[in-house]
Amino acid sequence: MTLTIRFATPADAAVIVSFIRALAEYERVPQAVRVTEAEIRAQMQTDDPPFECLVAEFESTPVGFALFFRNYSTWTGRCGLYLEDLFVLEKHRGQGIGGALMRRLSEVADERGWARIDWAVLNWNTQAQSFYREHGAYPLEGWTSWRLDNPRRERGKA
Repeated sequence: MTLTIRFATPADAAVIVSFIRALAEYERVPQAVRVTEAEIRAQMQTDDPPFECLVAEFESTPVGFALFFRNYSTWTGRCGLYLEDLFVLEKHRGQGIGGALMRRLSEVADERGWARIDWAVLNWNTQAQSFYREHGAYPLEGWTSWRLDNPRRERGKA
C-alpha cells in the first residue's frame, strides 16, 4: 500500500474542484462553491498562482488535498503558510493521510523559511479540532475571524 503526497499541477484541476465540493458538502454548505475547473486550471497556469496544493494519492488514486497560500506576519517579519483547505475522503480517514499532509505542509513551510502555519476550523468540527491538537496545533484565544464580501461595493447603496 503506497501513499504519495505531491504538488498539484494544472492537470489536477478537476480533482481539486471535486475535493472542494466534497469539503463544502461535509461543511454543510454545498451551494457555496462557485469555482470551476477551468478557473482553477487557469489560475494554476499563471506565473504567480494564487495558491498551491498538495494531493494525497493512495495506490495512485487521489484521496485528499491541502490547498494553501503564502501569508505574512508583521510580528515575526516573515512569511507563513495559510492552510485554506485540508480534506481527506471519508472512507480514507483514520489511515494517516491527514497527518501525512500536515507533515508535508510543515516541511514546505520549513524549507521556505516560513514562520508558521495558520488556518481556521469551524466551531462545530470537533473531530478536526482533535486532529489538529494531535499534531501540536492550538486555537488562538481571543481572535475571531472576520470577512468583508465584495469589498469594492459601496455599503448602504443599492
